[in-house]
Amino acid sequence: MKRADKEHEQIISELDRRKMKRRKDVDEFKVVEGVIDPPTVKTLYKLLSRGTISALHGSISTGKEANVYRAEDEEGKPLAVKIYRMSTAETDFMMEYIVGDPRFKKVGRRSRLLIPQWAMKEFKNLHRYHDAGVRVPKPLEIERNVLVMEFIGDMESNLPAPLIKNIEIPSPVKVFNEIIGMIETGYTKAGLVHADLSEYNILWLGKPIIIDVSQAVLIGHDNAKKYLLRDIQNVINYFKKLGVRTEDPEVIARHIISVGDK
Repeated sequence: MKRADKEHEQIISELDRRKMKRRKDVDEFKVVEGVIDPPTVKTLYKLLSRGTISALHGSISTGKEANVYRAEDEEGKPLAVKIYRMSTAETDFMMEYIVGDPRFKKVGRRSRLLIPQWAMKEFKNLHRYHDAGVRVPKPLEIERNVLVMEFIGDMESNLPAPLIKNIEIPSPVKVFNEIIGMIETGYTKAGLVHADLSEYNILWLGKPIIIDVSQAVLIGHDNAKKYLLRDIQNVINYFKKLGVRTEDPEVIARHIISVGDK
């Protein structure tokens, strides 16, 4: 059985047990693969009790920071639930992207303090992107290390949208320009640089949709311009494989920065 399947099975059994018994205490039970610890189950139960989610289904994606699961709201509509790892997360790299962010003046260095801040950072960044008109999953609620957001995929089949790297892009030149436009809107209107953009965190649902924005930094960050150039270079590297001829990444970055400075 895959790790994600074990984690999902543990979540469902524990949530069902708690939902039936309406237990409010925290049971001492084994951490499952570093994701589902007792406080996380308690957090999920809070979301169930509030009606934010009514069911939790299989894993959409797994990663070193978090797993994403498909869930349902009270009307049966699909949601995405991102559960950040508490005990096995690699946290050293996070400090580069969160220290100095004025939204987080006191950054905890221990996982139990840092991970909820990291989750909140993604929630806030999603809001900024969404409000600016950049296509990202709409954030719905945050509780400790659990983020509830819009499900990106087929609403009838409940199949999640694929990554752009796993599809045949219908018009690579057009899509490339669209993604660069999203980067520019993110910089000029949301005041953010993704800082880890590549074909591995762009979904496709008829149009590109950016995901995984926890590391995104405000444009006032010391390394914002370096990250901006890196994002552009990553996107160019991928689309060059598809035969797209592009402008030099530094020229694109300078243009975006100049627009943002106006």
